[in-house]
Amino acid sequence: MAPIPRLRDYTGPALLSYGFRPFFLFGSLYAGLAILAWLPLFYGELALSTAFAPRDWHIHEMLYGYLPAVITGFLLTAVPNWTGRMPLQGRPLLVLVLAWAAGRVAVTASAWIGWEAAALIDNAFLLLVAAAMGREIIKGRNWRNLKVLIALGVLLAGNVLFHVEAHVLGAADYGIRFGIAATMMLIMLIGGRIIPSFTRNWLARENPGRLPAPFGRFDMVTMGAAGAALLAWIAAPGWSITGTMLIAAGVLQVARLARWAGERTWRDRLVFILHVAYAFVPLGFVLSGLAAFGLVSAAAGVHAWSGGAMGIMTLAVMSRASLGHTGRALIASAAMQGLYLLLVAGALARVCAALHPVWSDALLHVAGLAWAGAFVGFALVYWNVFTRPRVTA
Repeated sequence: MAPIPRLRDYTGPALLSYGFRPFFLFGSLYAGLAILAWLPLFYGELALSTAFAPRDWHIHEMLYGYLPAVITGFLLTAVPNWTGRMPLQGRPLLVLVLAWAAGRVAVTASAWIGWEAAALIDNAFLLLVAAAMGREIIKGRNWRNLKVLIALGVLLAGNVLFHVEAHVLGAADYGIRFGIAATMMLIMLIGGRIIPSFTRNWLARENPGRLPAPFGRFDMVTMGAAGAALLAWIAAPGWSITGTMLIAAGVLQVARLARWAGERTWRDRLVFILHVAYAFVPLGFVLSGLAAFGLVSAAAGVHAWSGGAMGIMTLAVMSRASLGHTGRALIASAAMQGLYLLLVAGALARVCAALHPVWSDALLHVAGLAWAGAFVGFALVYWNVFTRPRVTA
């Protein structure tokens, strides 16, 4: 994302001056604190007044609570660059933040207010975001980026399905896989653009030699195979055909990642962590494929995607974009590098907890505390970045 070209005269809190500031800050805080609540909830030591089963509350708040916050922060900062229009600031931005927060409260208190009211309040946020983005894109005549509305519509549909399934059937199923698959496609699409681009820029300047392969036919083939495999996984995760498709897609994603020269970016941790995050994409495909054959637990692949690809990628993008859009140097501090390492260790621990049931309890605690530490730590390390004005030269 390039720097925002122009701003309105704004004298309010710096936190509400750019869309990424409140959503990255509160989203990361919520991601960490929600997991701290999930651990005692999972072990029956805590009860919430939610109509969701404990597992569904945990999955929903990560998939349809935390992730939409990060996506919204990204879009509110990117769309003004695409359209040349002013970014959302001040009270309109505050309305969106409060709508997101209301959704988190409504879902957690849905046993009190009723599942219908909770679903309406929760989904109102994505509707408001879609309306705001649609207005900016249309007024800016930036027609090619109307596809953003498709992505938001998919998330909205998945969230509605999740609520309905949880109420009618007692547990969500398709809504979970739908949301995971949609998010993975976004990671493969956006990651396939920004990772080679950032890598190429750094290598050309700091480490001449082999450069990432440009986006081409091979990338389209890998995306097509991955999309077909994910559709099969949504419909029938336990079929052998689905397993074969998932493993094949995973192998193709390994080849795709290898073409980006990530091993040459070790000295720039802001770039290297993007490659590490993407490595969990093929891992999730392969493990989910093996699960279709009954060889491993389905939770292993799901958490490689969610705790690994989604968690690490969002932290990597938030940490990089926040520095760039506040005028700071694109350098990962020692503290931030420690948080990257903590989250990677937590993601691996969660995958291993699914693969090794005997060690499950200990590894679940390691994974949960590592995740919470990484995201709460990020909010604290970046507190001044989010709450203070942009640095000027």
